[in-house]
Amino acid sequence: MKLFNLKTLAALIAGSAIFATSVQAATTLRFGYEAPRSDTQHIAAKKFNDLLKEKTKGEIKLSLFPDSTLGNAQTMISAVRGGTIDLEMSGSPNFSGLEQKLNVIDIPFIFKNREHVYKVLDGEIGQSLLSALEDKGLKGLAFWDVGFRAFSNSKNPVNSPDDIKGLKVRTNQNPMYIQAFSLLGSNPVPMPLAELYTALETRAVDAQEHPIGIFWSSKLYEVQKYLSLTNHGYTPLIVVMNKAKFDALAPELQTALISAAQEAGKYQRELNVQNEQEIIANLRKAGIEVIEEVDNTPFKAKIEADVRKAFIDQNGDELIKAIDALAE
Repeated sequence: MKLFNLKTLAALIAGSAIFATSVQAATTLRFGYEAPRSDTQHIAAKKFNDLLKEKTKGEIKLSLFPDSTLGNAQTMISAVRGGTIDLEMSGSPNFSGLEQKLNVIDIPFIFKNREHVYKVLDGEIGQSLLSALEDKGLKGLAFWDVGFRAFSNSKNPVNSPDDIKGLKVRTNQNPMYIQAFSLLGSNPVPMPLAELYTALETRAVDAQEHPIGIFWSSKLYEVQKYLSLTNHGYTPLIVVMNKAKFDALAPELQTALISAAQEAGKYQRELNVQNEQEIIANLRKAGIEVIEEVDNTPFKAKIEADVRKAFIDQNGDELIKAIDALAE
């Protein structure tokens, strides 16, 4: 009887040790982003977490930090490179200081439509741009969606480049956008998304340019009057992970991370497309004058050639030609 009890106790202890080891092996990764909880970025981040837990059988899960909880985009990118945050996502312009070739994505009017965007980002060009971040300590997992950009302001409706002259415009820090809005005669003011609402409310800036999803989820419509769907550029999100932590994972877990990130990104793209018309209707109900039909021709005439030349002077024309070829 004593022998049986000893064997039973030993088995229980061994089983407990195995269970404890499996619990310890489960990894929780900190995932930060600027968008609020109401945005599709957060909804898709939850989808990413669900997919990841399913694909890794619970070995990896995410702890989500929306609303710039872990800092603005630049702060989070630095933290991921340093290893204090595991993953983050932010718009591609925030990475252009690390890798100049990423500026190609932000050349105004380089993408004809969403189909063109997906051909570029989901193919060899997109993968090469993600790979270029690896020697900066970042593993690019996937491109998600911010969307085609629209222009809002508190002064007047915008139908032509002349309507933008003299406005103080919040834009991102990407040199492509700073140059473009300077060419249009405005005063571009780079600042983080977390500071934008207050800057618009206090009239520190007159205008901003984001896709309508961010315009809605960040409640920027509360401090603006006019929105023009200029579609002057497209911005993807880039989901990145600390490369050393990624490399330390077993190959099957690396595959699961990339697969889950890509699936969640496609899910988020679909949400954004589905939500567009509803958002426009809600903006009108909120008192925003929405101008849907904007002739892009005069905008392109003022900025496209000069901005493309600036990129080519620094990086050559190979990437631009490759992107243009996929539009056909």
